[in-house]
Amino acid sequence: MTAATLPGRAVTRLAVRQIRRGALLVVGLSAAVTALVVAGYAQVMADPAAAGSLQALAGNPAIRTLFGAPVGLDTAGGFTVWRVGAVLAIALGVWSILATTRITRGEEDAGRWDVLLSGRLRLRDALNRHLAAVMVVSAATATTITAVLLAAGTPAAGAIIHGAGTGLLGMFFAALAALTAQTFPARAPATGTAVAMLGAALLARMIGDGVDALGWLHWLSPFGLLTLSGPYVHDRTLPLLLLAAATVLVTVAASAAAARRDVQGGLLAVAAGRRPRTRLLTSVETFAVRRALRPLTGWMIGIGAYYLLIGLTAVSVTDFLRDNPALAGEAAQAGFVGLGSITGFAATLFAILALPVAGFTTVRTTAFLAAEADRRLTLMTSGPFSRIRLLGAETAVTAAAATVLVTGAGLLTWTGVTVMGGRLALTAALRGTWNVLPIVLLSLGAAVFAAGWAPRWAGLVGALPGVGGFLLLVLAESIGAPSWVRDISPFAHLAPVPLTGADMTATAVMLGTTAVLITIGAGGYRRRDLRS
Repeated sequence: MTAATLPGRAVTRLAVRQIRRGALLVVGLSAAVTALVVAGYAQVMADPAAAGSLQALAGNPAIRTLFGAPVGLDTAGGFTVWRVGAVLAIALGVWSILATTRITRGEEDAGRWDVLLSGRLRLRDALNRHLAAVMVVSAATATTITAVLLAAGTPAAGAIIHGAGTGLLGMFFAALAALTAQTFPARAPATGTAVAMLGAALLARMIGDGVDALGWLHWLSPFGLLTLSGPYVHDRTLPLLLLAAATVLVTVAASAAAARRDVQGGLLAVAAGRRPRTRLLTSVETFAVRRALRPLTGWMIGIGAYYLLIGLTAVSVTDFLRDNPALAGEAAQAGFVGLGSITGFAATLFAILALPVAGFTTVRTTAFLAAEADRRLTLMTSGPFSRIRLLGAETAVTAAAATVLVTGAGLLTWTGVTVMGGRLALTAALRGTWNVLPIVLLSLGAAVFAAGWAPRWAGLVGALPGVGGFLLLVLAESIGAPSWVRDISPFAHLAPVPLTGADMTATAVMLGTTAVLITIGAGGYRRRDLRS
C-alpha cells in the first residue's frame, strides 16, 4: 500500500524525518555522558575517604539546592544519578518542548499543515502522531541510559527506575508542549509558556531540596518526583506512576484541545487586529535587534535566575568546602581547583556559562535560517541592500546579545554574593563571565559558517565548539587521552577567571578563528540560493 492510501503512516514518517537528527544527538549524548560518569566512578572513589566526604554533601542545603539531594553516592549508579541525572533530564525536557512545538505549531504557523489537513487526516490525528514521534525519542533515551547502567554492572532496579524516570519526564514535557501549542495561536507563546513551566517545576524541586519544611513541593514537580523515586537507594515506583498518570492526562487534554479548535487558531482568542508596531523597522540592523529582543529576554531570565542562585549559595558552599578539606581535595583532583574560595567557586561555574550562551547564538542562527526557509526574508533580500548586510546584521546583533547575557550573569552572581555577605568584586565577576565569550563567539562563527555552506547542519555545527568541546574535554580527562586530544577542546584553554588571569593567547586564537569562519560563511551565503 502507498502513502496515499495510508495518510497516517505518511504523517508519522514525516514527523520522524523532522526530528531524526536532534533525536540521534539527544540519545547519543545521554548514553555517552552516562557512560563517562559511571566509568569514572572507580577513579573518583579510589580514596576510601572520598565516600565519607561525598556523603557530607547531603548536610549542606546550598549544595542540595544547586545539584539535588546527593544520596546513594557510595554506589556507581547513585553517583551517576547525582552527577548527571538532573542535567540529562533538563536537556531532554527542553529538547522535547522545542521539538514538539516546532513540528506541530511551527509547521501549522508556516501554512504547511493547510494542505496536510485538507485530506482525510484530522488535526487531532496529526497532533497525536507527531507527539508520539517525540515521545519515542524519550523512550529511546530511557532505554539507552538503562542499558548503559546495566552494562556497567549497577543494580537493575536502580537503573530501570532512573532510566524510566528520565524518559517519563521527557514525555511529560512533550505532552505539555503539545497542549500549549493547542492553547496559543502561535509557536512563540506556546514554546515560551512550556519552557517557563519547566523552569517553575525545576525551581520547585530546588526549593524542596534546599528547605526541608518545603519538601512537599517535590510532589508538585516532575523533577521532584524523580528525586522521590530515589534510584539505587529507595527505588520507589509510586512517584513514577504519578508522573506517568500526569503525562497521560496532559496528552489526553492536548488531543481534546486539538479537536476543539480551528487550523491556524488556538483555544485562547486573540484580537482580530492591533495597532501597527513600527519600532525598530527603520533598517536591517534595527530589525535584527527587534527580532532578538524577545528571545534575549527569555534566555536572560533563565540564565540570570541560575547565576543569581549561584551567588546566593556561594558563601554557604565555599564555607562548607573549607570545613571539609578531604572533599575539596577530591574536587581539586577532578580539576576543580579553588572551590574553597568564592572566586574559585565562581570561576568553575562561570566556565559552564559558555554552554547555554553558545546555545543561544546557535538557536538565533537557526531561527534566521528558518525565517529564510519560510520565505519571510524573501522581500528583504530583494531590497536595495546586499545579503551580506542582512547576515552581518543578524550576526552582530546575536554577538551583542550574547555579551548582554554573560554580563547579566556576572552582575547577578555578584549581587547574590553581596547580599549574602560574601566578597566578590564586581570587576572580578564580570571578568569571569566575559572570559567565556571567545568560546561563545566561536560557536556563533561555526553556525554562520554552516549557514553559508550547509544550512541544514547549522544547529549541529554551531553546537560543536560549545557542547562538543565540553564533552570532548570530559571524555579526554576521563580516559586519560593524549594531551593533543584534550587541547582540541576550546575549554582546555579556558583559564579559571577570576581565580587567575585570562589566557590572552588562546583568546586571540579563538577570536581569529571566529573571524575566519564568519568571513567564509558570509562568502558561502552570498553565493548560494535562498532556501525555500
